[in-house]
Amino acid sequence: MTETAERKLSVESAQPNHNGTPSPATPLQSSHSVEALKDIAFGSIAGIIGKTIEYPFDTIKVRLQSQPSSLPLHYAGPLDCMRQSLRADGLSSLYRGVSAPLLGAAIETSSLFFSYRVAQTVLRATLYPSSTDTALPLGALVACGAASGAFTSLLLTPIELVKCQMQVPLRGAPRSGGTGPVAVVAAVYRHHGLGGFWHGQLGTLIRETGGSAAWFGSYEGASALFRRYDRRSLSVLAGDAGPLPLWQQMLAGAAAGVSYNFVFYPADTIKSRMQTADVAERVCGAKGTFWSVGTALWRQQGLKGLYRGCGITVARAAPSSAFIFAVYEGLRGWFP
Repeated sequence: MTETAERKLSVESAQPNHNGTPSPATPLQSSHSVEALKDIAFGSIAGIIGKTIEYPFDTIKVRLQSQPSSLPLHYAGPLDCMRQSLRADGLSSLYRGVSAPLLGAAIETSSLFFSYRVAQTVLRATLYPSSTDTALPLGALVACGAASGAFTSLLLTPIELVKCQMQVPLRGAPRSGGTGPVAVVAAVYRHHGLGGFWHGQLGTLIRETGGSAAWFGSYEGASALFRRYDRRSLSVLAGDAGPLPLWQQMLAGAAAGVSYNFVFYPADTIKSRMQTADVAERVCGAKGTFWSVGTALWRQQGLKGLYRGCGITVARAAPSSAFIFAVYEGLRGWFP
């Protein structure tokens, strides 16, 4: 739930009944339960739409990130990677493994909006008890975004591990049992046990915590700027907490997507290399740690290696994030 919707819920929940006393706890709890269901449902729909738009570009990003350290590189850049992928396997190769990411997108986006709302509620009840009818400070919203990302990373790492291993084309002997999600899950569990599904968790935690802080912070900050502009230019009332026009929502969402992906991109690169090591190098023994993989990549390829594929990632993140926020806000407007 974004700041506008959270403020609206807080104001409505704090209204007294006809006797002048606060409303009973039961309606308040029911209201929060309904809002939680909305976060999950609307976030899931928005996440699936956004992932469908961005997935081919995400496949190219993962293939660029997970190239073996030996030079020359297999792909010269994003366009060369796309050309080779289309020539080898057609358009379907860019959607390889899309089932797990669609599920992951639904879980990730719904979890982000749900936990973001919960974090705001906690802050309003503890550190900012007098702000039920006013906006939380931007710094508090950034902290709420970080908390939502940290929680979501625990759910996301296993899904991203399966996704990354399916996206990277096999070199050498084929994986026993096939290349589908069930075969990947079975192989990971067979070689590494249950804990193997959280291989790369530190990278996901860093990316999601910092990235979600930037994602929600950028969206709320841009939205606040648009509201300030609208009040000056369109004579909108200062207390109006209604939804922004669609084009402003999408611009704010695009800014959020760019911020999310650019700042903490190196953590995502290291995570992708860790999670695809078995595919790219056919190693089923010892696994590299986050710091060892990152240090090795820095020594071999420097900053350029850490940001390989960043351009196409930022390019696809802007429209995807724009659609995610527009769909989410639109659904909340249609089903208040």
